[in-house]
Amino acid sequence: MSLDKILSISGKPGLFKIVTQTRTGAVVESLIDKKRITVGAHSNISVLSEIAIYTLTEEVPLRDVLKKVKEKENGEQTSISHKESKIKLEEYFFDILPDYDEDRVYASDIKKIIQWYNLLQKNNLLGALDTEEAQISSDEEE
Repeated sequence: MSLDKILSISGKPGLFKIVTQTRTGAVVESLIDKKRITVGAHSNISVLSEIAIYTLTEEVPLRDVLKKVKEKENGEQTSISHKESKIKLEEYFFDILPDYDEDRVYASDIKKIIQWYNLLQKNNLLGALDTEEAQISSDEEE
């Protein structure tokens, strides 16, 4: 499953995967408790593949940031909790993305990225990071 099918919904904890699309929105399944809900088109939805993190020079796609976390943690859960102090979160993130823009990337953003990584890892969805990369490469060659 690619990150195109994984969503963050404002006001709802965790991540969701799209089960099916409806005329007025979509049916999604929580990666936390597997419960299904219907979300309307009016909901504030972010598709993970479209999220990027600000650095001092460019915007880095979330996929690349998650891959760096995966490399650092050898594919395991993060060594730091999303509930750590702001300073610890920033130190951890600095190891992953040394040139991230500290003025535009907040501790709350870092918490979300750590939570999302751990949810994807727990649900065996980190493989999507590698398969998407291969898909993008093959699309560019055509």
